[in-house]
Amino acid sequence: MNHAIRRYWPLFVLPTVLAFLIGFLAPFLMGLYLSFCQFTTVSDATFVGLDNYIRAFTDPSSNFLHAMWYTALFAFLSTAVVNLAGLTAAVCLTRNIRGRNLFRTVLFMPNLIGGIVLGWLWQVILGGVLARYGKTLVTSEWYGFFGLMLLTLWQQAGYMMIIYISGLNAIPEELTEAASIDGASPWQTFLRVKLPMLMPSITICTFLTLTNGFKLFDQNLALTNGAPSGRSELLALNIFNTFYGRIGWEGAGQAKAVIFFLIVTGIALLQLRLTSTREVQH
Repeated sequence: MNHAIRRYWPLFVLPTVLAFLIGFLAPFLMGLYLSFCQFTTVSDATFVGLDNYIRAFTDPSSNFLHAMWYTALFAFLSTAVVNLAGLTAAVCLTRNIRGRNLFRTVLFMPNLIGGIVLGWLWQVILGGVLARYGKTLVTSEWYGFFGLMLLTLWQQAGYMMIIYISGLNAIPEELTEAASIDGASPWQTFLRVKLPMLMPSITICTFLTLTNGFKLFDQNLALTNGAPSGRSELLALNIFNTFYGRIGWEGAGQAKAVIFFLIVTGIALLQLRLTSTREVQH
């Protein structure tokens, strides 16, 4: 059996390789080439060198630089808030309290709702609250920013909670019992025993929320659609509006997409490196 697998392994690998080449590599290489071209369709692409990249960064109407730092700020703040809320919920719901499974289910359920629906739902809720003060979500980009923060917290905290609960349940009870016998308080036990053992879960959750923050699109589209004047656009929405909403900006939109790909890939590779380093250390 093993000899047959070793002999015919190319047949097993071939479907995956073909799917990768057709579904990812070929479109990526085509998109990379088009980022250096001016085009309206693939057949009329004209090579223009770095003009699209220069235009993306220097044209004031591009909003790309604003979208980059706006997205970075959102990604890092949402990562901190979501992970703190998820870890707090996990610690509370690993204790022996009544109805903890119900609470876990309720906290996890928003993760099952689509981004467009979530954006519309929070638009109604926040719009109603702000209307009492004569404001709207698009009065300023910061109303949209904190609206996205609340939406992301509500959607993702329950998912991170499940990962943290799994990490907490994997901690040997002997360690916490030994800390209790030595006179450690619950807070000291958490800081000195549980938290170091949770570092793999923390690493995974941190980079999941960080990449989700950079890639957020549906919620941004439904909640503010970038208003006012594109000031609440995250990177994904900025690229979408550039490519599909502005005639003559197709090449610049493709250049933005390549830059966006490099940012997300860099975060993913950093996560892989840190995760691998921790596995080696343990």
